[in-house]
Amino acid sequence: MRLLFLAVLRRHTGNAVTARRVRDHLEAAGHVCVLKDALDFDSPSEVADLVQVDGVEAALALHLYRSGRLLQGLPIPFGVIFGGTDLNEDVNQEEKCRVMGRVLQEARFAVAFTEAMRETAHRQWPHSRGKVCVQSQGIATVPNTALSWPGFLQQSDISPSADGLYVFLLVCGLRPVKDPLYLVDAFAEWHQEEPGVYLVIVGPEVDPAFTREVKATVQRSPGVRLLPEMPQEDLHAVIRNCFALVNSSVSEGMSAAILEAMELEVPVLARHIPGNAAVVQHGVTGLLFANPQEFLQLARRLVRDPALEKELVVHGKEYVRKCHSWQAERDTYQRLVQRLQGPAP
Repeated sequence: MRLLFLAVLRRHTGNAVTARRVRDHLEAAGHVCVLKDALDFDSPSEVADLVQVDGVEAALALHLYRSGRLLQGLPIPFGVIFGGTDLNEDVNQEEKCRVMGRVLQEARFAVAFTEAMRETAHRQWPHSRGKVCVQSQGIATVPNTALSWPGFLQQSDISPSADGLYVFLLVCGLRPVKDPLYLVDAFAEWHQEEPGVYLVIVGPEVDPAFTREVKATVQRSPGVRLLPEMPQEDLHAVIRNCFALVNSSVSEGMSAAILEAMELEVPVLARHIPGNAAVVQHGVTGLLFANPQEFLQLARRLVRDPALEKELVVHGKEYVRKCHSWQAERDTYQRLVQRLQGPAP
């Protein structure tokens, strides 16, 4: 089957990574999956032209509003995958909510990353009951053996070989929803008390204006460093060699960086929002904080309590292996796409 897959494909964003992984799952089943950036289209009529010219038989959309709205009224069956901001943010805007409800009516299936996301969809659009399934993001096993601190960092003042040094890593695109500046003041204060503590922010410059603000703030904040985006192998090496991974987002669907850190046996501290609380069980697989002051309390405790660090690492890795199987994700999407073949049930 020839499938059109619409998603927002900004480089190194969670949606782009998820879209490419799902595309690989579908192509492994023998389908032809045409992945297109939803931002390249202004209306369903433009997508309809592509469908006709390209001989597309069915479609899939990642993000109910940004991508799903472009599939309305098309003469082909389609399914949708919730992206996170559609349920966490867009649902609060009346017109977007109405559009997403219509998209769900037409879709043959919808995928939510967590049970909480499915329940949100059911409350908002009761007609979606029976149509929304839950499939967590799958995380492939990341080999530990060859990972080392990337060479371009070895000469810096944040080399992990230094005694008494604790690197907290924040992986995110530089845009407001990821709120990378949320903990900067807290870290600057902590670094002045304990010079071995650092916050390292790593990620692409997604929002130019916001990036300028981040750079200016980091420049005047002791103990905080900003690194550009890097290849996945280097990023995994940085995660593996940091003390802990931090997530300070305002909104998350499901953070791949959190799951990868757990897989790489690195403790996680995450802002207490629904998307993070769905994958981080406080005190078991990671630590959740409600504000910068609580973050400092938990981070200091983690630094001083090796037993807690070990416990979080063991339970985090066990959780990923049990609940975020890459093979289970592949099986689910290959099975769901079969619903797009033939007439509507």
